[in-house]
Amino acid sequence: MVHAELAVSERIVSTHDGWAIHLRRTVSPAHLDPRARPLLIVPGYGMNSFIFSYHPRNTSLERWLAEAGFEVWAMNLRAQGASVPCNAAPGPVTLANYAGIDLPRAIAGVREGTTLRAKELTLVGCSLGGTIVYGYLALHGSAGIADVVTMGAPLVWTEVHPLLRVAFASPRLAGAVAFTGTRAMVARAFPFLSRMPSLLSLYMNTRTIDLERIDELTRTVEDPHPAVNRDIAHWLKQKDLTVRGVNVTRALAAIDLPLLVVVSNKDGIVPESTATSVVRAWGGADVEVLRVGTEDNWYAHANLFIANDAPALVFEPMIRWLSRASVTESNVTRTGA
Repeated sequence: MVHAELAVSERIVSTHDGWAIHLRRTVSPAHLDPRARPLLIVPGYGMNSFIFSYHPRNTSLERWLAEAGFEVWAMNLRAQGASVPCNAAPGPVTLANYAGIDLPRAIAGVREGTTLRAKELTLVGCSLGGTIVYGYLALHGSAGIADVVTMGAPLVWTEVHPLLRVAFASPRLAGAVAFTGTRAMVARAFPFLSRMPSLLSLYMNTRTIDLERIDELTRTVEDPHPAVNRDIAHWLKQKDLTVRGVNVTRALAAIDLPLLVVVSNKDGIVPESTATSVVRAWGGADVEVLRVGTEDNWYAHANLFIANDAPALVFEPMIRWLSRASVTESNVTRTGA
């Protein structure tokens, strides 16, 4: 397949508490639809936005969206990628600050930098990035947001994998350990792990991923932050997420935006029932669940972004949903999961 040339640019916006938040804008000038809305992708836990511009065999999520006519923005939260402190005493790295400061500032930055007429945004939250989107909506409401897509994003921990339960059993211990060199460690370990796919099955089904260039994926790995680990440990214990004293699950009852929830059928990181818990909490009726994977071609967490057939099974259905003229009750799927 011959792809159009992409135009990629960067933008830095500053938060009031001393962080420079990095934004990457990707468009295909040959395809850009001036009637489209800007689209902002939010990354998740222990990762930066590199994964959205990468695919080991086919077309990345960013390119797929750009060639569908969208102006695609991807952000890095504080301490991710090129989002770095801009003073000597920056604010702490916490889930509350991701949702309450970084994402609002990135949204404002997209509005300031877009070339499109539309100023309402589509938010695409990936893994913990989807949770951050939920937290943003709980704190700030839905003004200026047109619709929301979340991919493998937890809300209520109705189900927790036993390994995650052990790792985050103690908020005190989870917040006491500082991780460094995670990217290098993953790069060294992956050749061994790839020969034992059962060890990776929590995160990916290696049978449907081209592993020849998988070492490049380590560029998306960031050191997990102790304070965020502590926040997650508290969240797992409570099941519901509370951000700045706001119960996010209850607050989402006031949000009636169109919502697409993308889930993997065998996700060990965010089990299906946890990813779809938002359906019950959401205030609007325009909700669709895209469940990806079968028994023979099962999907885990990372498969949503880098499986060989992710462009066909994930990206293209997402684009059809985003591009729809309208959604009626007859084609909305709601689940009780």
